[in-house]
Amino acid sequence: MIRHLLLFIIVLATLPGCKNNNIAIKGKLINPVSGEYIYLDELRSNDLVTVDSVPVSEEGTFSLTRKIEFPSFYLLKTDESNFLTMLLEPGQKIELTADRNSLNFPAYISGSGGTELMAEYNRKLQATIDKLAGLREEYVQNLGSPQLYIVMTRLDSIAQIYLDDINSYTKKYIDENLTSLVILAALYQQVAPGEYVLNPGTDLQYFIRVDSALSILYPDYEPVKSLHEQVRNMISEIPEQNLISPVIPRGSEVPEITLPNPEGDTIRLSSTRGNVVLLDFWAAWCSPCRKENPNLVKAYNLYHNKGFQIYQVSLDRTREAWVQGIQEDNLGEWIHVSDVKYWNSAVVPLYKIESIPSNYLLDREGRVIASDLRGESLQIKLAELFDN
Repeated sequence: MIRHLLLFIIVLATLPGCKNNNIAIKGKLINPVSGEYIYLDELRSNDLVTVDSVPVSEEGTFSLTRKIEFPSFYLLKTDESNFLTMLLEPGQKIELTADRNSLNFPAYISGSGGTELMAEYNRKLQATIDKLAGLREEYVQNLGSPQLYIVMTRLDSIAQIYLDDINSYTKKYIDENLTSLVILAALYQQVAPGEYVLNPGTDLQYFIRVDSALSILYPDYEPVKSLHEQVRNMISEIPEQNLISPVIPRGSEVPEITLPNPEGDTIRLSSTRGNVVLLDFWAAWCSPCRKENPNLVKAYNLYHNKGFQIYQVSLDRTREAWVQGIQEDNLGEWIHVSDVKYWNSAVVPLYKIESIPSNYLLDREGRVIASDLRGESLQIKLAELFDN
């Protein structure tokens, strides 16, 4: 599965439509090779197919035009080891300048937002790789030295700083581009063969977050479907209570939330005081959330008359999608609120939400009893509170 993902992620793009279906690429190669051709490869299923080629002029210039019906993924290359990933959308007019031997790091590019984003990331990643290579050279130079252990300790410490920096940069890059498929590529970047920037073991929340963000935007897109399956397998192998570390510790009072319900009436979280409350963060586009909703319905039906309430906060984009999700999952009995701002919702930084579903079980004074209870774990905890 990862092998297929790696093939897809080198050519990812956002997918809006456009009336003009022609794309045009005008480029200039620095230090061109006389008589050389430049090729345009299209990703089709799991294969790359050369769809056009043109000779490069003596001055290094070339131009390509192609009609495309929908956003497509291409490689612009001189050979198999020297290529630029291009995320082409109908109507785009791309201009670029690059050294003939380094297409992947163009000196100038405009007209393709996805391509520009990936080129920007590649420059940062390559800078990190270069710095790590410098550390390896210093290590080799000290082989046989009586101070080798001291040198290795120092180099390991510096390397970790570099790795932490690219890890943080990648997470910020994902956070800032949640509506673009380029974030799928960011999940699988490497600083060396087999050495990934993001590790599913320690950065699982970002795999979940990318999956949550893209599944609603591109539900039928094969790389997204593959990621969704991979994330589901990751989650199934980890004990549920270890998936998310609670941001707000047990016994603490949670921050106030003041948001409108579907009818536009503002409802404060604090208005639920006096009840045991499940504060639940979800969205209609989030398939794990939808899968959990029947469990919430069961819990509500069992314990509402005993003083149990659900205050459910949606991270949906539109009121229509939010309301439709409520109706389809039969969630209308409890409290629903949202500012329908997706990951820009006010609750995201307030509660430091990195993925959904996420929840807090609150006592009658609004203090945290437990967090991220799902499935049977929620039922057991509610039985403990209400049946004993």
